[in-house]
Amino acid sequence: MSSTDPQLVLTTLVALLVPASVAFLLAKSYRKVDQGQALVINTLKDVKVAFSGAFVLPVFHRAELMDISVKTITIDRHGKNGLSCKDNIRADLRLTFFVCVNPSAENVLLVARSLGCARASDPGTLEELFASKFTEALKTCAKGLDFEQLYAHREEFIDDVIQTIGDELNGFLLEDAVIDHLEQTPLAELDPDNILDARGIRKITELTAEQHMPANDLSNAAKRYIASNDRDTAAAVMELEGQQAEARAHQARDLAAFKQEISDQLAPEPVEAAVATIPNASGE
Repeated sequence: MSSTDPQLVLTTLVALLVPASVAFLLAKSYRKVDQGQALVINTLKDVKVAFSGAFVLPVFHRAELMDISVKTITIDRHGKNGLSCKDNIRADLRLTFFVCVNPSAENVLLVARSLGCARASDPGTLEELFASKFTEALKTCAKGLDFEQLYAHREEFIDDVIQTIGDELNGFLLEDAVIDHLEQTPLAELDPDNILDARGIRKITELTAEQHMPANDLSNAAKRYIASNDRDTAAAVMELEGQQAEARAHQARDLAAFKQEISDQLAPEPVEAAVATIPNASGE
């Protein structure tokens, strides 16, 4: 009986320890995946992708995390490198693209095979990959619009750019794009020896002159209106002064005539007239 006791104890310990060890091993081998990441697992048979979590067995599996969250790529074109529009006017433009790995197992594997998880997670790598493609799309779409159209219809321009870039981004997804800055390139930064810039300078000069003409017309019309009012006012003043002078002269004439009439009534009769009215004393 005593010889079997150690064996029984050992068997019992093994029966208890093996499940506990297996449970501990499984718990330690489970890797949870955070939001915005994907876990790429190389097994003995194939490669798997997990977005929430998976068991990664030591020795048998090798796993890498890939950052699949949205990243930004900024394209800044200004000065002599500004976008040339249909009317050859250049535009200073800064536009931000929002790019991420397409969150599907197929696309994550495609990116992992072409770039590797570490490079795919690096924003600098994405800029190297897509800056040229995005810039060409901007040039193409800007060349189809006059500057004023580009300035007035920004949302339509962005839609055209996204459509031009398309969906084929080797496992990546272009989610959106936003214009951060858009202005006409200053004349001082254009190259008059560049044929496109020379045409743009001429176009800007023509448009500026057209905009100034209405302002000058309004200014001249205002001056003419003021001068006309001044002439009318001067004529009215002169007419009023003439009427007042005529009224004063008429009043002076009437006053003089009235004084003369009063003077005539108050003046004594002449002596000869008085003598002629006295009766003759001799009775003649």
